[in-house]
Amino acid sequence: MAARSLWNGTLTFGLVNVPVKVYTATESKSIHFHQVHLKDEARIEHRKVCPKEDKEVDSDEIVKGYELSSGGIVVLSKDEIAAAAGENAKLIDVEHFVPGEDIDPVFYEKTYYLGAGDDGEDAFRLLRKALEESGKVAIGRWVFHDRERLVAVRPLDGVLGMHVMNFHDEIVEPDDLDLPSPQKNPTERELEMAKKLVNSLKAKFEPHKYADSYREAVLQVIERKAKGEEIVEEPEETKQHDSDDLMAALEASL
Repeated sequence: MAARSLWNGTLTFGLVNVPVKVYTATESKSIHFHQVHLKDEARIEHRKVCPKEDKEVDSDEIVKGYELSSGGIVVLSKDEIAAAAGENAKLIDVEHFVPGEDIDPVFYEKTYYLGAGDDGEDAFRLLRKALEESGKVAIGRWVFHDRERLVAVRPLDGVLGMHVMNFHDEIVEPDDLDLPSPQKNPTERELEMAKKLVNSLKAKFEPHKYADSYREAVLQVIERKAKGEEIVEEPEETKQHDSDDLMAALEASL
């Protein structure tokens, strides 16, 4: 069954309009646990309760409110929040085209696919080809789920990939962290050995070779427990090499 688009609109750059559809490009494989009562394994319910009236509130009585610094609450309806986007509600507004290598991966957050929208195949193919041949990435803004997102659009596997990005002020600068500074530089010999180790582990990146081994281990534990097996943790000793053994660790690795 073909995946459905989660947003339909127009990508615009200059006076050019490209009808597009947005599809999710990733799928979470995380294991989800329920909270249950240890005594009888009944699932715990999370109810929405008004603390003033001390009673459960129906969903149709719940709205979004923004708390002011004075302590007051401003209530907004869905339509009022949507009105903030104005004419940009159905646009991916491209502002610049930049070299892809200029974008640090720390800015990328989530990836979507773009496909051609209704009657937009010619314009879509033109944009994709222009990005492929120029080596540039389109940087624009996209309003989705009541938030403006910074996005980067680039050719990806025959379609266009759209990466949601962090804004600059959302990136934590290393200088703001209490990180220990190195007390001394590595020796020439240590550096040479480390480079040899790096080169010995050099490989082509093949994503299918990297599976979530922890997830598989948890699923195995669940299966064993379901069969009535007692699960006993068997911690493994992890060898720690202090700084004096750095050369020994490098030599052993090689």
